[in-house]
Amino acid sequence: MDLGLEGKRALVTGASSGLGYAAAEALATEGADVTILSRDEKRIQAAVETMRAETSGVVSGLAADISNASEISSSLAKVGEIDILVSNTGGPPPGSAENATEEQWLEMAELILFSAINLTKGLLPGMIERKFGRLIYITSIGAVQPINDLIFSNTMRAGLAGYCKTVSNNYARYGITANCICPGYTATERLSHLAEARSASSGKSVEEVQSSFSADVPAARLGRPEEQAALIAFLSGDKGGYITGCSIPVDGGLNRSLI
Repeated sequence: MDLGLEGKRALVTGASSGLGYAAAEALATEGADVTILSRDEKRIQAAVETMRAETSGVVSGLAADISNASEISSSLAKVGEIDILVSNTGGPPPGSAENATEEQWLEMAELILFSAINLTKGLLPGMIERKFGRLIYITSIGAVQPINDLIFSNTMRAGLAGYCKTVSNNYARYGITANCICPGYTATERLSHLAEARSASSGKSVEEVQSSFSADVPAARLGRPEEQAALIAFLSGDKGGYITGCSIPVDGGLNRSLI
């Protein structure tokens, strides 16, 4: 299936590994010109080299901290026109209502919520002018079915879903779509860190915690990053142009709601 991505320009953040890397790789494979961002210069350049070898695509990289608004501005000035934004960040640590600090709340808001808002604000004018845009926010299944020990993620990603829905309503007439991808338990570095944190707080072994992840999923396994990436590639192209304002679980059935 030709997704119509040849020559489209994509920006993917948090893309040196995990879901961001998989999304960028899928877009490059489909013919998009991809710029990937991450905080770590060495990791992002290593990712660029690997992706170029695996896809033969046009791939470039920038080191940037997207929790910093000024770094977003300077990065967007360097990359120029962008047709597709895949906004992805690292996952916040576990926390609870009683021990979360104001400093942590502000830090997580900058990382998860305001990074997406600032990226979108910087890219919308060009998308409106060209009458085409794809805004894709990688959130979490916790945005639609909160996970008890992930209060920062649940709160900020739910807020981002509200932002996405509002943007989709206001800009669909310009050929711009906005959607959230809501991954369930997926085999990434982030999930390994979560298993370690839950092991430390529960007294269970890391292996027991990891087994519990798949035990909760009707599909009885963890997701693969490339499964999330395939949906992102589809939504980025012409054939995904009538899908907007959605928060789409990719979770093996973990979310139990009807809609």
